Amino acid sequence: MAQALRSGGAVAADVLADLAAASRVLAAQGVVDGFGHVSMRHPAAPDRYLMARSIAPALVMPGDIIEYDLDSNPCNANGRASFLERFIHGEIYKARPDIASVVHSHSPSVIPFGLVPVPMRAMFHNSAFIASGVPVFDIRAKFGATDMLVSDGAKGVALVESMGRKDIVLMRAHGSVACGPTLQTAVFRAVYTEVNARIQHWTAALAGDAPMAVLNDEEARLADAINRTAGMRAWDLWRAQVRAQVNW
Repeated sequence: MAQALRSGGAVAADVLADLAAASRVLAAQGVVDGFGHVSMRHPAAPDRYLMARSIAPALVMPGDIIEYDLDSNPCNANGRASFLERFIHGEIYKARPDIASVVHSHSPSVIPFGLVPVPMRAMFHNSAFIASGVPVFDIRAKFGATDMLVSDGAKGVALVESMGRKDIVLMRAHGSVACGPTLQTAVFRAVYTEVNARIQHWTAALAGDAPMAVLNDEEARLADAINRTAGMRAWDLWRAQVRAQVNW
């Protein structure tokens, strides 16, 4: 019998509640629907991460959270099913020690940017993080025809190679990944990647052949510095809305 994986240690109840709430926030903001997931690195063990069992994001409860090692093996599943694409999270945490939270979604306004050679641009201050660039991961380039799912470590590694040092990566004909140094930042970026995509669609339609006055690199740097603190205002609102619904 295989030995059970060692846990990284107990996690505070309020941290588990925030992670469960993040799933519900993403659903409420139209970033995820019945599919998609958010994770966070274990607060006390960088070689572990936390994510809900395989369940629709809007239904996640604190008791649904499972701990994983960075190979995406569960430490405490206790019969609970895991997301097939958990390898997205594990391989990002392996490669990027600066990242503490990952969101994978299929947000509809973002998907077109992975299908055409039109780069996503930073359209306004809340999406300043996009100005550093948004690469596209095409699973077909390395693995040929697949079911499009990042369902093992090798595919997760390939995604990370496409992402490089960026914090957002698109997945051709699939969705996207948003990362951050905190759970709150990753959620903020996932939400505003979807909002930015909608604004870019509208602006491009209005502009025709005219140029778009998107954020330049210096504007983006200054705005992103503000968003790293002021963006908590959005999280506080979203978190309060979840707490009002479920009382945790």
